[in-house]
Amino acid sequence: MLQVYNTLTRKKEPFTPLEEGKVRMYVCGVTTYDYCHIGHARMFVAFDVIARYLRHRGYDLTYVRNITDIDDKILNRAKENGELYSDLTARFIAASHEDEAALNVQRPDVEPRATAHIDEIIALIERLIRDDYAYKVSNGDVYYAVAQFKGYGKLSNKNPEELLAGARIDIGELKRDPRDFALWKAAADGEVGWDSPWGYGRPGWHIECSAMSTCCLGDSFDIHGGGSDLVFPHHENEIAQSEAATGKPFSRYWLHNGAVRVDNEKMSKSLGNFFTVRDVLQKYSGEVIRYLLTASQYRSPINYSEQGLHQASVALERFYTALRGLDVAHARDLVNSRFEKAFCEAMDDDFNTPVALGVMFDLVREINRQRESSPDTAAELGRLLIKLGHIIGILYSDPETFLQGQGGDVDAALIESLIAQRREARASKDWARADEIRDQLTAMKVVVEDGADGSSWRIER
Repeated sequence: MLQVYNTLTRKKEPFTPLEEGKVRMYVCGVTTYDYCHIGHARMFVAFDVIARYLRHRGYDLTYVRNITDIDDKILNRAKENGELYSDLTARFIAASHEDEAALNVQRPDVEPRATAHIDEIIALIERLIRDDYAYKVSNGDVYYAVAQFKGYGKLSNKNPEELLAGARIDIGELKRDPRDFALWKAAADGEVGWDSPWGYGRPGWHIECSAMSTCCLGDSFDIHGGGSDLVFPHHENEIAQSEAATGKPFSRYWLHNGAVRVDNEKMSKSLGNFFTVRDVLQKYSGEVIRYLLTASQYRSPINYSEQGLHQASVALERFYTALRGLDVAHARDLVNSRFEKAFCEAMDDDFNTPVALGVMFDLVREINRQRESSPDTAAELGRLLIKLGHIIGILYSDPETFLQGQGGDVDAALIESLIAQRREARASKDWARADEIRDQLTAMKVVVEDGADGSSWRIER
C-alpha cells in the first residue's frame, strides 16, 4: 500500500483517498513577479513525480496548481518597471511555463489564477465575517480572528500562545490581536483593486488559496502540497480560513517538499548564490537538472552544486549508454518484473525516488549483462528502463542525442569526419596518424568506443 508522510500528523500513513480510485490534489504555485528559481523547480518536479506515480498506480487524479497573479510584490515590481501589473504577470506566467517545459514538468489539470476568483474570495470572507471568524476595521481592511479558531497551529505544531509572544502589529494595522492576518486590504483610488462589501481593495495572499482550492476541488480534498517554507503561516492560515468557513476537514494529507540549499548554504540573492532555472539551463539540460532534483527524496533538503549537476549528468549517461543500440521499439513489455516490483515498492514508501533510481541502476547492470548473450532480453529490459524513467520524468531523449552532447557547441559532422579518418588510419596501420586524431578528439572531450560493429562516440562529462 502507498504510504505518505503527512505533515499534519507528523508520520507516515497509508494513503486512502476520500473517493475510491480518485485523487484530488492542490499545490501552491508561484507568485508571478520574477523568473522561477531552483527552489521553485524543486516544487514543480517533486509534485510532478507524485502526480505521475499516482496516475501510474491507476488513480484518476485531478491536479490543481494555482498562480498568484495579484500580490504586493507583484504590484511593487510593476510600479518599479512602470508597467501594468497584468502585463508583468502575463510575461512571467509564460516564462514559468517555458521553464516547466524545459524540466519536462507536465502541466496541472487546472491552473486557477487569483484574479479570476475575486467573487469566490469575497463570498468566503463574507462567510467568515458572518460567523465571527473575521472582522472589518475602520480603514476598510478585513482581518481573520485567530483566537476564534481553536485548531490554529495544528499543522505547524505551534502553540497559539507562543505565537502571540512573537507576534506584532505593524504601523497602520488596526487588528485586534497581533496574530490576526489580513483577508482583504483596502486600496486607494487609482490603485489596483476590486469593489467589495467593505470598500475598494484587494485580497490577502492566504485567502486566495482557500478560495481557489475549494472552488476547484470542493470543501475537502485529498492532498495539499507545497514547499516546506509554506507550512507556516500560509498553509496554517489556509486551514483556519477554510475549516472555519465550511466546518469540514480541509485536506486529508499535507505534503511538503524540502528546501534547496546552494553549496550547503541557504539560497539568497544577498549571498550571491541565487540561481534562476534559466541561469542553470544555460549550462545544463533540463533533464540533468531534473535528475538532480529527484536524486533526493522529495521531503529532504537538497544541495544544489556544480558537483551535484555533474554527478546527475554522469548518472544519466549510464542510463543512456545502457539503452544505446537496443531495439526497444520492437521489444515486448515485461510483466511482473522483479525490477518494476522493487521500483514500485520504493515509490510506495512516500515516493522514495533515490531508492527507485537505485533499482533502475540494478536494471542497467542486468541490461549490460544480457547485451551480448541475449540482445532480445536486453531490449526488453531497456524498454522497462524507459517506462520506469518516464515515471520519474526522465529518459525521453534519444540515446545518441544525449550522449553526443544534445546540440549546442558540439560539431557532430567534424567529429564523425575525424572518427572516419581515424578508422582509415588504423586500417592502413598508420598508427601515428590514428593516435594524433585520437588526441585531437580527446582535446574536444570526445570519447570514442570501438566495438565489433564499429566505433561510437560520446561527449565526456
